[in-house]
Order: sequence, then C-alpha cells, then structure tokens
Amino acid sequence: MDTDRIQPFLFDHLDIRGTLVSLDETWAGLTAGRDYPAEVAGVLGEMAAVTTLIAANLKQPGRMTFQLRGDGAIDLLVLDCDEQLRLRGMARWLPDRLAAAFGPEANLLGQGQLMLTLDAVDMRQPYQSMVPLEGDDIAAIFEHYLNRSEQLPTRLLLAANDQRAVGLLIQKMPDADRRDTDGWNRVQHLLATLSAPELLAHPPLALLRRLFPEEAVRVFTPRPVIHHCPDDPEKIHAMLRGLGRAECDAVLAEKGEIHVRDDICNRDYRFDAAAIDDIFAAPGQRMH
Repeated sequence: MDTDRIQPFLFDHLDIRGTLVSLDETWAGLTAGRDYPAEVAGVLGEMAAVTTLIAANLKQPGRMTFQLRGDGAIDLLVLDCDEQLRLRGMARWLPDRLAAAFGPEANLLGQGQLMLTLDAVDMRQPYQSMVPLEGDDIAAIFEHYLNRSEQLPTRLLLAANDQRAVGLLIQKMPDADRRDTDGWNRVQHLLATLSAPELLAHPPLALLRRLFPEEAVRVFTPRPVIHHCPDDPEKIHAMLRGLGRAECDAVLAEKGEIHVRDDICNRDYRFDAAAIDDIFAAPGQRMH
C-alpha cells in the first residue's frame, strides 16, 4: 500500500481539486507509548489527517499548528506540521468525563475554540486566528473553518482506527459551474457513498478509482509524511535559562530536581543541581 503520503489530484473536466492522505507509520509514531483510549485516538487521528492536508499548502519553510480546546471529555488536541510534512501532536482527555460520555463525538469535544498558529520564515511574527467550534465532529469543524477561511466550497472525509488515519479533501474551484453545472453535485453524491471502513481499507490510488470510476482524475506526484519529534534538550536548556537561575534554584530547593514534561513529544526531562550548574555555566565551562 502507498502509505504515509499526501496525494494531490484534480478532476480535469470539472475544475475540482482534491487531496488524499494516508498515515500509517506516521500514525503509529504519533500514538506510540501514549495509551490513548480508542475514542480519543480516533479523534486525534482525524485531526492528524486534516492538519496534514492543510499543511501541504505551505509554500515557504514554516510550521502550522492547530490547537483545539473544548469543555468535553477531550479538552485539548494539538497537531503541528511543517512544510516538509513532518507531523507531531498529542491529545489530552479527562477520564471521568470520558467514562460518562455517550453518543456522538460532539459529546467528546463539547464547546470550545479552534486556534491556528502559522509561523513562516517570510513572516515578521506568527499569525494566529481563533474560531469557535462549529460542527459535531472534526470533519464538520474543519469543513466550516475551510469554507470560511478559503471561501471555497469544501467537503472533508476523515477516519481513523488503531492502524491508520486517512483524510480526503475536495474543493470546488471558482470555474467549476462553468465547466460542468452538475459536477460538484455529482462528486458530493459519490462522496456520500463512502463509509469510514471503506476510506480506511484502500490505498489512495485504488480508492480514487473505486470512488470516481467515470470521472477523469489526474493525479500528481505524492509527497511523503513522517512523524517527527526528535529529542531536543537544548530547547529545554534555553527555556530554563529564560526562566532564570534564581527561579531554577528555588524549584531545586523545593523539589530536589526540575522536571520538564514535553507533552507533544511524550518525553520527560529531569535536571539535578549539577545539571542546572552546567546549563548556566559559561559556554567554555560546560561539561555537555
């Protein structure tokens, strides 16, 4: 199967574009060691897929981060992807609320906000936008977001299980009705026939052939997606220097060590007094 790929495509005679993503090893990396409940993993997988679909449009070196905060059982989702399609992310949930949650995904997310942060080399400062959660699931929330932000009619299908996360994005371009007055309706009708298990079951090109057998679909060169969350102790050292020696010494006096949790990469950093001395030493005097 052609997995861990972004596959762009175009309906040649309809002026409708699309992108399909399939995450397998990437999805395994995102969930490794996390012990997410199935309901949480499913929502995280859908958000991982749509984040990758949107980040594929980054033209300059940079990073796109989506943060979803709600008052439901899942109170935080963070997905982060750069222009090279290196993805990382995490979910946070409240066990008591999750045990009490029944029904559709809306009960898992509740009411809240979706925030986009875009940081690129050609920007003086990061761009941020925030919108309320509108929709009963991740697909509906992001459909609403894309319809409003890109002002193009958009359809989005997402699915995830314990092995894969898949997303299919279709957008109607401005000249679509002139090319074929029924094209957009026809494509939406075909999308409505696709179930989540079918979306997960087929590799990208086979799925396109099965779903649109009578349409002329042109596919473009796929791009690889990877899970990328390397160990970066210097980032933590810089954070501690920014905090200041006095504050670090105060924590050491109270706790005996400084513990820094990197939630998005599922990694812990611990520092004793000797390690803090080394971090604050002059560069030529550091042991590491």
